[in-house]
Amino acid sequence: MENLARGVLGIPPGRTIVRELDIAIAEHNDTMTGAQRMTFAYGVDFGTSNSSVGICDAAGPHLLPIQNGATSVPTALFFSFDDDSTTFGQEALERYFQRESGRYLRAIKSVLGTKLFEETTQVQRKRYGFSEIVAAFLRFLRSAAGDNLTAPPTSVVLGRPAFFVDDDPEADATAERQLEAAARAAGFERIAFQFEPIAAALDYEQSVNSEQIAFVADIGGGTSDFSVVRVSPERARSSDRRQDILGFAGVHIGGTDFDRQLALARVMPALGLRSPLRRKGMNAPLRYFHDLATWHRIGFLYDPNVLTEVRGVLRDSAEPERIKRLLAVLEQRKGHELLAAVESAKIELSQADLATLDLVDCALDICLQITRTQLEATVASSLHRIRSRIDDVLRMAGLTPDAVSAVFLTGGATRMPFVQQTIAAAIPNGRLIAGDVFGSVAKGLALDAAMRFADQ
Repeated sequence: MENLARGVLGIPPGRTIVRELDIAIAEHNDTMTGAQRMTFAYGVDFGTSNSSVGICDAAGPHLLPIQNGATSVPTALFFSFDDDSTTFGQEALERYFQRESGRYLRAIKSVLGTKLFEETTQVQRKRYGFSEIVAAFLRFLRSAAGDNLTAPPTSVVLGRPAFFVDDDPEADATAERQLEAAARAAGFERIAFQFEPIAAALDYEQSVNSEQIAFVADIGGGTSDFSVVRVSPERARSSDRRQDILGFAGVHIGGTDFDRQLALARVMPALGLRSPLRRKGMNAPLRYFHDLATWHRIGFLYDPNVLTEVRGVLRDSAEPERIKRLLAVLEQRKGHELLAAVESAKIELSQADLATLDLVDCALDICLQITRTQLEATVASSLHRIRSRIDDVLRMAGLTPDAVSAVFLTGGATRMPFVQQTIAAAIPNGRLIAGDVFGSVAKGLALDAAMRFADQ
């Protein structure tokens, strides 16, 4: 893991990871006063599932309204086939679920650093590159939040996970470059990055009244990121925090992975997953089901060539009724609606022991019961990886779990009981503190932006 972190951060031999991270975080900082640090630079949390924008002014760090008063919006776009318009956030979600004719995209952050980023996606007669799509969403955030100011700022600190891509430093660096290029295309001129778990720690520090070792768990839609930071009211006033950041790491697991795992385990078998073909020893191809369970890949299944392939699978199927369900979902473009129903069941199981997954509105004739125990068993391997990465961060910091006095939780997935239980098992004496699940990172990024871009 240390070698991976060295590769991602470009750390030369003979110098420590924490030292180099601290130097990078402290870049542009000096001994400015609080008044001097006030700026109109943004902190943008471009999330897999939801996005927010923070700013630090005389009132301190806070979130800006983006859409109809909401300070957090879905990271989603809708390309309308009716009027050729493109809408974003909650409006995109609403237009899709009102069954308006169009193309819906979600979880676009997940394509950064992958081969998929270099591909295009068809919308009517035009093909869009994912660089254009990410830039369009960032432009929407910049413009919408800029409505609250005199003009959209040109400086931004963008949040980034500890690793965009696990175990691949080159792809991770590529992902950051792709996001920077998209931000520049969106109109930002001065662009910096901060690790999301570090940003969350900066936000948490605003509420502490004594020195403590804090463990920050930021588990969102696409990644689980962790940091160990020494915080206090006095340290919050310092511009040099190099010795306070003790360790950080992450793993590419989040709420959308739980959606995918639950869909594959409980829904896709009814649509033909692992169903036999008439040709002995062969089953229906796996890729259709895995794409249908993955938010950012669903749209590719609506390609006419893919539909032709699935019709061929139907003709060769030994269990055609199951493949007919798959084909109905694809022909009626119900993929996002199907996965949204799975996501809703997952969220319901945060509060209840049983959830009903009614898929009649998704062109299917099935209704399933899912228990919390089944969900926990389905995502057990992901929880094990999260626990393992928490242990890694503590080792990186040179700490035992009992040295941590507070565990700050942010990101939507931290609301799930089994996620909290996993974290509590790793740090049993740490007091669990629930932060703003969709806002803590953006506010921390705004604090960082105030230090970096105080001259603007």
